[in-house]
Parts: sequence; structure tokens; C-alpha cells
Amino acid sequence: MRRFMFLAALAFVFSGLCFGQADPSSGDCKKDVKDERGVMKPWKKGAAQTGKYRNVFLEAGYSQAEIDAKLAKAYYDIFEGPNKVYFEVGDDMGYVSDVKNHDARTEGMSYGMMVAVQLNKKDVFDRLWRWSVKNMQHQSGPSEAYFAWSVNPKTGKHNAEGSASDGELYYVTSLLFASNRWGNDTGINYYKEARRILDAMWSKEGKDGIYHVINLEHKQISFVPDKSGYTWTDPSYHLPAFYEVWADYAKDGHEQFYRDCADTARVFLHRACDPVTGLNADATEFSGVARNRGGRMQSAFRYDSWRVPMNIAMDYSWYAKDQKWQQDYGKRIQNFLFCRGIDTFEDQFNQDGTLPSYILQAGGYQKLRHSLGLVATSAAASLMGTQAKSWKFVDAVWNAKLEPYEDKYFDPYYDGLLYLFSLMHLSGNYRLITPGMN
Repeated sequence: MRRFMFLAALAFVFSGLCFGQADPSSGDCKKDVKDERGVMKPWKKGAAQTGKYRNVFLEAGYSQAEIDAKLAKAYYDIFEGPNKVYFEVGDDMGYVSDVKNHDARTEGMSYGMMVAVQLNKKDVFDRLWRWSVKNMQHQSGPSEAYFAWSVNPKTGKHNAEGSASDGELYYVTSLLFASNRWGNDTGINYYKEARRILDAMWSKEGKDGIYHVINLEHKQISFVPDKSGYTWTDPSYHLPAFYEVWADYAKDGHEQFYRDCADTARVFLHRACDPVTGLNADATEFSGVARNRGGRMQSAFRYDSWRVPMNIAMDYSWYAKDQKWQQDYGKRIQNFLFCRGIDTFEDQFNQDGTLPSYILQAGGYQKLRHSLGLVATSAAASLMGTQAKSWKFVDAVWNAKLEPYEDKYFDPYYDGLLYLFSLMHLSGNYRLITPGMN
């Protein structure tokens, strides 16, 4: 997502906040807590080996009926209710909108497709894909088969012609899953569409400034696949689990490259996440070092960064190939946030855990808050939790609500989709979609 690029063009205002301390409580907030459910014990094998997925909510003591109802309500709120972000167009198309910014983004469109294929909602998936092809996908020129990352949903006019690499990453993976789940002879050849994107990536070698989505030298995803962002990255785009899916199902002759990318992404995340707090910057060099962007808005743990705990948890849940580090990471970031207050931790930090002097605004608001999106992703990290404390994060997202904050700010798009993803992960409903899966 190119969130900070979109927002940075707006007015800069100093927040006036003082730097905070990483551990505001006095002593031992990093120590584990007592909980009648005991210490959380992560599974030792991934679903790719076992075919099984944890239902952490059920382990936490919630009933299956309650879990099913909560997931159904979250889907309804985001896709069907009065504050929905999904809108149908005509007989066969639909789009997901970042309603607070009045656009449709490849991020949200591809997230919507991933939700749809996971929850077996074929009509929604097909509508989103058809809209993406018609209104976002370049059909010719240097960027052929790539997508314009931001579009006016009412007119179809491109707000930007360039691509955001995470959108292409999600499009390909969701299409491969759709091919596995529904086959390719029900109106859309999902595999052919996924291959078109992948094959196009391999044909882009810098002509007219357009490149592969993955930096081929570093085997890491680029921030954007053009000359402005091909040489650096966004840690929240690093999804090693997705590359494993490509290696298994793309069948384009680049299987080893994709497996190398998965391993490289795991090593990159070791470097990008702070060894004490677990926090990562929202823009980095391929080394993992925070990127110096100049001006007041330096790279820090901000909106994009929220996704990293959930991305790592997904990789643990599906493949569990980096268990020791991932368990330690989950402990570090949950300890840090717990020390800020399980019901109060902020949503933007410097990597050392202090509060940034510049607060990135969203939806016209420029303030720190206890954001649902980070509540959700930090709870998903409990999939690799090794402490009783991890149950507290599960309870926190269970008790959270997708509703306006006290100051009336409301984000059913980003907060909402991350919340829904978290519920899917923690209920065992975010899965590797294998051929013939119902």
C-alpha cells in the first residue's frame, strides 16, 4: 500500500507530542501474566504439513457458535452493512473503496478477493476481479498486466498510473487460490489470469522505467515496480508464505526463485524488526535499515507496519519454517505493546518504542489513537505466542468493535479489513487453498 505517499502530499502539522518511553509502567510489565488458560503453546508444524489450522478463539474459551457469529458479523459489516466498503456495479462487477480517501486501491481490491476466496464467496471474487481488469489493469504499454494502484471508483479515472507491489502480490496469490478452489472453467480462467501477471513481471527489465515487482538482484519485493521504488522496500509487503504458494501452484518455471524469495523475506524480517521492541519502519532499504526519506516524516512504525505481525503469523501458521525467531518476535512485540497498555497502546512509534515527533494523518485526523487495525494484527501474532499474555491480545480483538472512535473518526476499510483478516486467522479460516478444496 502506498498510504504514506498518498497522505504525505497533505498538510504537515507538528504533533507537539513529547517523546514517550518504551516501558511506561514501572517494573515488570514484560514479565508474563497469570491466566487460568495457562501459557499459550504454539503448534510446531505448519498447515502445509498437517492440513490443520488452529482455532485460537475456541482454545481461548469462546464457543464455536459465538466464533461463527462474530466472523459473519464482521463480514457483513464490511461487505454488506450500512458502513460497508464493498459496492456492486451492474450485474457482474464490484469494488472495495477506501471510503475515507474516496478511491479504490489495488490493496483493498486484492484484499477483498482474498477474503472472498477464503470464505468461498465466488460471486464477490469474480465481481472484484472483473472491475480490477476493466478499471485498473493496464492492457497495453510498458506496464501491461500491472495495475494502477489508485482509481476513482465513480469514474474509473486513474489517480495514479503506477503500481503498488503488494497489490500485484495479493492479486496473483488470490487468483491461484481461486483456481485451486473453483477450477478455471466457470467463467474466469483464474490460473491464466495469474500467469498473465506473473509472466508480465518477468518481461519487465527496466524499459521505460518499469521493472519486475520483485527486485531480481535482492530477491525482495520492491516498494513499487518502477524506477522510483525498485531499489527499496516496505516490510509489510514481505509475505514469505505467498512465495511458497507461487512455488507450489504457479508452475511457471521459477519455482526455486520463489522459494529463495520466501527464505530471503524471512531473513529480511529478522533485520527489519527491532531486536528489543519488534517494531519495524514502514519504509526500508533491502538491508532492513529504515529509509531516510528526508523532511519531518521519517520512516517509523506506522499504518503499513501494522500488517507485519499478521504476515509473520501467517507464515508461522502455514509453514512454520522459522519457528524460533518467529516465536521470539511474537513475544517481543506483544511485550512491547502490553507495556504500553493492552487497552491503550498507540498506533505509531519510532522503532525504539518512543513516540514519533511527526504523526502521520489519516482521514483528515492527525493524532495517535488505540487503533483497531493494530489491535487486530497484534492479536494474530498469538498464533505463535508462547506466553499466557498472548491470551490477553486474543481477548482484546474479541472484545473490539468496528465502530467510530470517540472523536468520530471511522475507518471500516483499513481497520475493518485487518480486523476481518485477524478474525479469520484466529478462527482457523485463513487457509492455504489447495486444489479441490471446498
